Amino acid sequence: MFVDTEGSRRACVADLVNNPTQGDEAPPSALVIDDSPDVHRLLSARLRSEHLSIISATSGEEGLRLAADRSPAIVLLDLEMAGMDGFEVLRRLKDGAATSDVPVIILSGHSTMQDKVTAFDLGAVDYVVKPFEPTELRVRVRSALRLARLVKMLAQRAQIDGLTGLWNRTYFDSRLKECVSGNDRHGRALSIALIDADHFKSVNDTFGHPAGDVVLQGIAEALRKQCRTTDTACRYGGEEFAVLMPETKPADALILCERVRESIERVVWSKHPERAVTVSIGLAGAAAKCPLAGDRWVEAADKALYKAKSDGRNRTVAVDLVKLAPRIAMAG
Repeated sequence: MFVDTEGSRRACVADLVNNPTQGDEAPPSALVIDDSPDVHRLLSARLRSEHLSIISATSGEEGLRLAADRSPAIVLLDLEMAGMDGFEVLRRLKDGAATSDVPVIILSGHSTMQDKVTAFDLGAVDYVVKPFEPTELRVRVRSALRLARLVKMLAQRAQIDGLTGLWNRTYFDSRLKECVSGNDRHGRALSIALIDADHFKSVNDTFGHPAGDVVLQGIAEALRKQCRTTDTACRYGGEEFAVLMPETKPADALILCERVRESIERVVWSKHPERAVTVSIGLAGAAAKCPLAGDRWVEAADKALYKAKSDGRNRTVAVDLVKLAPRIAMAG
């Protein structure tokens, strides 16, 4: 029996906000960009107690490459370096889509007001003058990381559906672009499912909107239980849900969708135990590269969902986009 509780919903949302993915996470990393080996040795020793993984770069060019490849939690950046100076590195970090939100603390032997103003204008979160006091530096690093976590939490909260605790449509759209790009560039398998509650309006009309909310929460719970950690389950809108399944061929995605459908059909609902709820699922997937834009993937899944509805509901209809793509492209 599915029982709705406000406390469990809040706990679910909090868990998704703080831990949107499962599994063990590596300790956060600090990227040190400085052309002095002594500084790298000193920072490695002084920041050891902060449980940070230190990444070292001895030039601006190397630092930018490592920042893009390793996604550090924080950057400690020297201003006075040969070649590309710290200001240019900072400018490029803040202009890069993958690094713009990474907090940067400037380490400099100069304390002129103009340098500080320029650094903060370019997006630095702090400015520490060399030689620095180790305890003060640790506190400043800790503070910058704390602020970055809060900003990330707020950004994630804006992408979570308040009723179900799943990711919302905004997050789905951004994640869809990443997944489709992976398929287009590297030929990675990808499957997308759209899931719609059958006769949902009659549940609201017969048992009231609170009962409808319980149904939506129950479907979300089934998705959380059946989906894998690599999958992305979202509330797409109204009584419709979506699941992104990267690295998943259509045949394997069909098995997962059927598990979801069957688990929802078996639920006994606390507000209407005599009335079962079923879902219809439209699945579009490709085991290899598929030259279609993200909206065409969703459109194909939506058409499959429509067929599942018209064929009698409570079923999954799947389409293979590798076979279907030429026809879709010709249709415009």
